[in-house]
Amino acid sequence: MELLPTQLAARIRTAIEAAQAAGALPDFALPESIPVQRSAKPELGDYASPVALQLAKLARRKPLDVAEAIAAHLAPGGAVGAVEVAPPGFLNFRLADDWLLAQVDAIIAAGDEVFTLAIGRGQRAQVECVSANPTGPITVGRTRGGVIGSTMANILRALGYEVEMEYYFNNAGRQMQLLGQSLQARYRQALGLPADFPPEGYQGEYLATIAQELIAQHGDALRDEPWQRFKDEAEAAIFKWIERSLARVNIRFDVFFNENSLYEDGSVWKVLDLLEARGYVYHAVTREGAGEEERAKVPPDAKDAIWFRSTRLGDEEDRVLVKSTGEPTYVLPDIAYHINKLERGFTYLINVLGADHIIEAQTVARGLQAAGYDPGPVHVLLHQFVTLVEGGETRRMSTRRGEYVTLDELVDDVGPDVVRYFILARSPNSHLEFDLDLARKHANENPVFYIQNAHVRCAGIFRQAAEAGLTDEGADLSLLGERERQFITKLLEMPEVLVEAYEELAPHKLAFYALDLARLFHPMYEEVRVLHSEVPLDLAKARLRLYRAARIVFRRALTLMGMSAPDVM
Repeated sequence: MELLPTQLAARIRTAIEAAQAAGALPDFALPESIPVQRSAKPELGDYASPVALQLAKLARRKPLDVAEAIAAHLAPGGAVGAVEVAPPGFLNFRLADDWLLAQVDAIIAAGDEVFTLAIGRGQRAQVECVSANPTGPITVGRTRGGVIGSTMANILRALGYEVEMEYYFNNAGRQMQLLGQSLQARYRQALGLPADFPPEGYQGEYLATIAQELIAQHGDALRDEPWQRFKDEAEAAIFKWIERSLARVNIRFDVFFNENSLYEDGSVWKVLDLLEARGYVYHAVTREGAGEEERAKVPPDAKDAIWFRSTRLGDEEDRVLVKSTGEPTYVLPDIAYHINKLERGFTYLINVLGADHIIEAQTVARGLQAAGYDPGPVHVLLHQFVTLVEGGETRRMSTRRGEYVTLDELVDDVGPDVVRYFILARSPNSHLEFDLDLARKHANENPVFYIQNAHVRCAGIFRQAAEAGLTDEGADLSLLGERERQFITKLLEMPEVLVEAYEELAPHKLAFYALDLARLFHPMYEEVRVLHSEVPLDLAKARLRLYRAARIVFRRALTLMGMSAPDVM
């Protein structure tokens, strides 16, 4: 389908060209895009365009005169019912009544694929999110990125993209060593053997649980195994836990990509060679341009590090690629990973990262540019952190210290749909305070209940209609009133919301839309009855038809948010 603003913009362009051909407007180059947006004041129309204000200078006319000329040459028909000119030069559009009512049947005909667009048709997209190393269970904080990412993946699919969800992790390094040593200590402690728990080890009870499982499987046969064996056991158990936990809130991955593979196939060092060949690498104990104070801190016997000359690409300072110890920083493998993504044929990539990764994301983009790749397809969606709030008190979480709330605990408490919606209903740019007291309520005050109850009510109407022998076949939708027409207009906003969420990396807009739609629905439901002795049969059929379309759109919105659309509650 084509977006309504796009349709109206095309009609305006044709009208301007017709006005120019008729001499009502002088010749001038038309802008590449013509702005059309939903009206902020429904009483003035359904959509509005300020294009005359933009063209006034080119036309050497008053904006109101330009708007009048355009309106006079707008051909009637299609979605356009009426065009009104308003000071200082707005074009206000009212949708044609017959066209608007016809959209009810169009929604029903499309069914679960309603409002599917072709923006990404024939293109491959990838969403990378969560990407926590397997050192512990998924916490609420990590879940935010997963919910945001999986919702963006659903939106991309609705726009026609072929989408893959990817999880990027590293099962090596100091964190994993500490994990192995921590499990080794818990295993030996459970057997009553001497054990030295690492000072910075992982203290969560989950390691004690894994240790008990190892004893059940192997007895004391692992007592003399090195920490590496326990690292492997912990990784396998925790990854299964992570996958199972994420699946509970409808987050599933197509690919698990291990950072170590970039070392095994030489990609990391190939990137270093490429950057050096292109003049973006130098060897020094300090970065170029370092001040005397910074240089004075360098020990006399310091060895050279390898630096990325990222300041050439707008960075405030150069970044270390390889430490003086010979160990790469995150920069090299991350650049190699993103080259790998691009070479797999993805044309649109979303990286969902915590807000503390902003410098990392910027450095990777510059690294791609330095390596000769276009960083344009890579879109970074940053999100702020999460705190749980209960009784006015907040709780922060640390996997290392064992102070956290797992995703499983939260799902057991409030349910998967509540977890997803409460995360989505806040802009990723804002800190999220997850209100547990509100989340537990099964009342209209809880937005999840309020939205899902709209779908429940639609389903209930059809159960009652079936019992009464009423169908919506042959419904005359012209019998619907103004309130119902306003609701239909709101239904038709959904594809525009999807495009806005896509263009602005703002999945919360879908959550806002679903709640706004429910706020229109429930008062209408109370007044626009179907099964009532005073409602004529033909009017009942028309209203039933509308509720069929409403049910489809609510189900579509809930599904795109990764939530269930229950028929009963």
